[in-house]
Amino acid sequence: SEIHGNPSLIHKVVHVLVFNEAGELLLQKRSMNKDVAAGKWDTSVGGHVNSGETLEEAVRRETEEELGITACSPGFLYTYIHSNEYETELVYTYTCSYDGEIKFQQDEIDEVRSWGLDEIKLNTGKGVLSDNFEHEIETYLKFKEGQ
Repeated sequence: SEIHGNPSLIHKVVHVLVFNEAGELLLQKRSMNKDVAAGKWDTSVGGHVNSGETLEEAVRRETEEELGITACSPGFLYTYIHSNEYETELVYTYTCSYDGEIKFQQDEIDEVRSWGLDEIKLNTGKGVLSDNFEHEIETYLKFKEGQ
């Protein structure tokens, strides 16, 4: 409650980009009840790192809480800072491949579905995706180009 609404307070978050075998990225549509990016399509998994929690513990906890996924071996990709008028996050991004059942957290997520990267690019800047995710996908695409 202290960090949201005060962009001078930086906080750690983890993101997990969940891809299927076809190379599509699972996105979640945030609940209209959320205080950040309500109703926008967002990163597969995203959440705060709790005090005393390792990044890996946060990744496992958030992936299970948000999508019901426990059979995923996330790999670290990169880190960056995302800041807007509402918050400042130190983001640690991971990725995993998963094609099983999704049991999403219905009080925080309205819908989940897989998107092709071309479809994501077409929707960037149109108010469909969260600003956090638009920063994430831009960072991811630059990362992939550099490999």
